[in-house]
Amino acid sequence: MARVLAISSQVARGAIGLSAAVPALQALGHEVIALPTILLSNHPGHARFAGERVAPELLERMLDALTANGWLESIDAILTGYLPSPEHVSFARGAVERVKRTRPRAIFVCDPVLGDDPKGLYIARDAAEAIRDRLVPLADVVKMNRFECGWLSGETVATVEDACRVAVTHHWPTAIVTSVPTEQADLLGNVLIEGPAPAIQLDVARHDRVANGTGDLMGALWLGYKLWDRTTNAIAFERAVNGVEMVVARSGGADELELVGCLRQLDR
Repeated sequence: MARVLAISSQVARGAIGLSAAVPALQALGHEVIALPTILLSNHPGHARFAGERVAPELLERMLDALTANGWLESIDAILTGYLPSPEHVSFARGAVERVKRTRPRAIFVCDPVLGDDPKGLYIARDAAEAIRDRLVPLADVVKMNRFECGWLSGETVATVEDACRVAVTHHWPTAIVTSVPTEQADLLGNVLIEGPAPAIQLDVARHDRVANGTGDLMGALWLGYKLWDRTTNAIAFERAVNGVEMVVARSGGADELELVGCLRQLDR
């Protein structure tokens, strides 16, 4: 069992942010310390939603308490997701630095939740720029979709080859890029890029409608599998892609991912 510090959004209904990552990591046998950056009734894509951001000052006090109790000394990984403001990004960076001081081998997975196709950027630009400039450079792994890869790099990412080139050019130690168009219109590419090593591409079927939260789930599953005896990045990637596809297939056209019913079926 590993211990993960996860920082992201949380919803009362649905499976996005921490509400996807925490149960997935727990199902894979890991302990999670979860700090929510925002509390929402549900994903804002629904007709109505309510909620508010959790003040970074409160998150700092919570982290101080966790540190004082000695619980950050055994953190094996940090996972960051939705960060709605530059102040939240600063908090997340400080949390990563705090953990790394005592646990330098802790894995930092940065999921830069900035936007997606076709909407584009859906957080404030100053928050997105702070993630790009202050958080991504600390990451051991950057897990992003095609839009986010292009936005972070400032380059066109239209193909798997583009994603590989950008990841190497920007010196991301390990990059996972999802939802990349392929030569086959009915397939989307997921690719794992580790420096100059040959990239690993796993294609999945393009679905007309998929509930929100697959990106959050992908990052959590990759990390959860990676933490099993420090398995290879490639094996963790393959298992994570298969896990997300299983959940998507089980969910059908539901308005939320049917995650709970799938947890026992995750490859362990």
